[in-house]
Amino acid sequence: MTDKYDYFIVFAEMRTGSNFLETNLNGFSGLFCHGEAFNPHFIGYPNSTEILGVSQDDRDNDPARLIDEIKSQAGALGGFRYFHDHDPRVLEIALEDPRCAKIVLTRNPLDSYVSWKIAVATGQWKLTNVTRRKEALAEFDGAEFAHHVDALQDFQVLLLNRLQKSGQSPFYVAYEDLPSVEVMNGLARWLGLDEQLEALDDSLKRQNPAPVTAKVANVEEMETALSGMDRFNLSRTPNFEPRRGPAVPGYVAGVVTPLLYMPIKGGPEAEVINWLAGLDRVAVDGLISKMNQKQLRLWRRGNPGYRSFTVLRHPVARAHTVFCQKILSAGPDNYRKIRETLRRKFKVPLPKNGPDASYSIGDHRAAFEGFLEFLRVNLAGQTAIRVDAAWASQSQSISGFSDLSVPDFVFREEELAEELPHLARRVGRMEPAELVTAAKDTPYALEDIYDAALEEKVAKIYHRDYLMFGFGPWR
Repeated sequence: MTDKYDYFIVFAEMRTGSNFLETNLNGFSGLFCHGEAFNPHFIGYPNSTEILGVSQDDRDNDPARLIDEIKSQAGALGGFRYFHDHDPRVLEIALEDPRCAKIVLTRNPLDSYVSWKIAVATGQWKLTNVTRRKEALAEFDGAEFAHHVDALQDFQVLLLNRLQKSGQSPFYVAYEDLPSVEVMNGLARWLGLDEQLEALDDSLKRQNPAPVTAKVANVEEMETALSGMDRFNLSRTPNFEPRRGPAVPGYVAGVVTPLLYMPIKGGPEAEVINWLAGLDRVAVDGLISKMNQKQLRLWRRGNPGYRSFTVLRHPVARAHTVFCQKILSAGPDNYRKIRETLRRKFKVPLPKNGPDASYSIGDHRAAFEGFLEFLRVNLAGQTAIRVDAAWASQSQSISGFSDLSVPDFVFREEELAEELPHLARRVGRMEPAELVTAAKDTPYALEDIYDAALEEKVAKIYHRDYLMFGFGPWR
């Protein structure tokens, strides 16, 4: 045991050299690794029935019990290997425990994939005698490999983010580091041991030492598939917006009709809420709103079979509406300070006291383009001004909803006249109220200034929304 940690976990995957790492960890008298202790199909090793007196059934019923046994074993710091598809309850326990030492073993995913394919073909997962080595060529499958890479990357990103947020530092070991006794001794020192190895265990042999191209049957197919993979993530859509919560107080629910509207700010909120009020034949303030999460749960329980929905507005139309309603006028609301900062610091050509008779279409176009430039840097996290819900990306707003629940339906504004009556009939309202479409923006409508150049500007700012929701040109 050491004073630094109570136990350790080796994050690895199949064919990354984890058996070799475990063998050498067990070469230290002060360390003991218990194999794949939380593999859902066996405990420790395929032919084992228990670890430290804990059976597989006992472990499955209470994984924390086995962790406690490993922590309390006498004479050595205990640990185990953990793959991304092992018991997820254990991952939560280990990541939250700073007294658990995290060792992250990595390998080039192509090498690990080819090695795995060969092991499946030969049935040979370990090699201790080179004269008994079985040979086979891997059959590369592009879709299978893409899935393999995605699973590895997702798990590595999860580990990185969770450990960053909790302020923990793992010990990284690459497959290429495994033959180094110096690295192994460094790992032992990091774990808090004074003991050092003179040499590594030589009982395990590398099974497939040839270059990867010599181990694959369909090399040309592999090369073609790999050439189409974005190794450096060039096509990634950066997202620097802050995470948004579910925004429950903004939800609006029917008093009688079991419908829950989850508004995205900057969309046709007033029109949809008026329609919902018409269904129940109540005033807008007679609907249920400004709920907290407890009140929302009670409403849901009281309305079995309810349906929830939200509405997307085209990014160009949404940006223009927000500009006209929140920024252009100089009214005494909570956007007034933002407006003044846009005029003063970002040089957006807004009329000081709001638009008057001299405010032309050209002025409006210039002011709106200035606002779009502000949105570009604001959504990229380059300003001190908040990313307001009114102009946050719609994909981020829906992502915030999903922290609590996702809407049953995501409608587009231009489809509402057709879709909302269908939705009303689903919940028993056979003669739904008529939807009053949104009034045009003032003092100038979007069609007065819209062109392809404006569309291009907005598409770059809200690239993620265009990509996720398939928006085309506004007109």
